[in-house]
Amino acid sequence: MPAITELLRVFVFLLYNSFMAVYFFYGEEDFNIDIELDKMRSKLNPDFLAMSYKVLDTPDFTDLITVLRSSPMMFGSSLAVINIQNYFFGENYNFEDKELEEIQDSLDNNQDGIDIVFVARIPRGEGKKIDSRRKLFKILSKYNSKEFQPFKTYKTAEITNWIKTRAKDKKLKIDDEACLTLIEQIGNNLRQFDNELDKLKLIAYPENIISKKMVQDNCISNQDLFNITNYLMKGEKGKAVMEFKQLLNVKYPLEILSALQTMLRQWIIVKAKNSAPVQEVMKLTGIRYDFMVNNLKKDLKNIPLKDLVKLKENLYDVEYRIKSGQVIDIDSEVEIALIR
Repeated sequence: MPAITELLRVFVFLLYNSFMAVYFFYGEEDFNIDIELDKMRSKLNPDFLAMSYKVLDTPDFTDLITVLRSSPMMFGSSLAVINIQNYFFGENYNFEDKELEEIQDSLDNNQDGIDIVFVARIPRGEGKKIDSRRKLFKILSKYNSKEFQPFKTYKTAEITNWIKTRAKDKKLKIDDEACLTLIEQIGNNLRQFDNELDKLKLIAYPENIISKKMVQDNCISNQDLFNITNYLMKGEKGKAVMEFKQLLNVKYPLEILSALQTMLRQWIIVKAKNSAPVQEVMKLTGIRYDFMVNNLKKDLKNIPLKDLVKLKENLYDVEYRIKSGQVIDIDSEVEIALIR
């Protein structure tokens, strides 16, 4: 009996791991997707990473099916990450029914030791959604699918829990007040939270305890961002660039971009919802006090909504190009995006 029980346990383990070899991650919160992928990649043998880890961007059918039918490696597990957002949002990426059948058959018969992750990163804040009626979505949703959505800015308790968990992973402690201060300054941008925690870790050493004062003294303040954006809205682009250059002394360009995106998102909501109840605007933006919303409405009174949207689009474009390795002189590209 013990031997039979052990055989059953091994059978269930192998069956479960075979099923768990295919994943489908999608949504707007790309940083949480990156965290999941990093966890999976960390389990690979580092000595053979160049051969065991592959990333493909919107492969055609031939390349896709080749990866799906790959044989296990001799030296351990392998991981293939397939970025497929263009399958849903791009043009000329529709598979024929016969091709979809081959894709599903390959996934159903995926071999042990090969993890395949389909990733569809949805552009944040653009209101796009994957059409769940698409045959490809229905196929992939059968295999450990998980949607990654951004935290609502007004759900500070959920964001606080995420920050604390991330801090714990970095051997840090952070209290609620420090978390709320970060949220007030950043909003719900998880990647920026992570960057700030990395820098605060250096400051908090050796106690590794992050306080509210540390956050206030060392993280990007709303006033810094307000100065840049306010100058831009007034047409004083030279002053905006000077403010940006001053921030570069203490912050990386991508951090500043990310923080500006968060602030612009709040401004756009406040402007677009100018006649809405203050409580509704507070809920949508994550701004904690009604007087802050009212003051912001006054500041934005003479600024056209289209100008705010255009600036946000410019910043999103340069951020994407930086992350995709298309930019050589990052500082200059950001300056151009600010004044364009």
